[in-house]
Amino acid sequence: MYQKEGTGGLPELPSTEAAVAALREMAERRGLEVSVEHAIGADESSRRSAAGAFSVTDEDGSLPHEALLEIPATDGPSGGPATPQITVQLFEEGDAHITVDGITFHDLPRSVTPAFLEAVLERRVRVKMTWYPPFCRLIVALPGDRTYKENISLVHGGLSRWMSALAD
Repeated sequence: MYQKEGTGGLPELPSTEAAVAALREMAERRGLEVSVEHAIGADESSRRSAAGAFSVTDEDGSLPHEALLEIPATDGPSGGPATPQITVQLFEEGDAHITVDGITFHDLPRSVTPAFLEAVLERRVRVKMTWYPPFCRLIVALPGDRTYKENISLVHGGLSRWMSALAD
């Protein structure tokens, strides 16, 4: 299911279900557990709170589909963290939110979710820290010179064990 096609070597993921299948296949290939929750219908979708009473479809007759995938953190053979806790929330509009050990990357295109997950699982990510001024950022590099960055708050808990192993 996960095929590198389309622009920039990223897969074509025309639907939420296609993205779920690609992400599930990737995680299972690495022996990781995946739990998936589906929200199907306008009355279940998080972005359609204005859906009329007992309406399941959108006004255009389409059936919205969202999904939430959760991959728990795992420990490596030496007791250190092998993978972080990952949550992927896929939306009908073609975007996604990916949370890596509590750090959320908002509004990613659905087509980058497999490459993003692969980069995280293969540790093609880094944590950039500066001591003055105190600053910390999680950086995920994808194929085709795409980079996603999110700030890490050091106030509430700081770095997870997995992120500490990445810090430069």
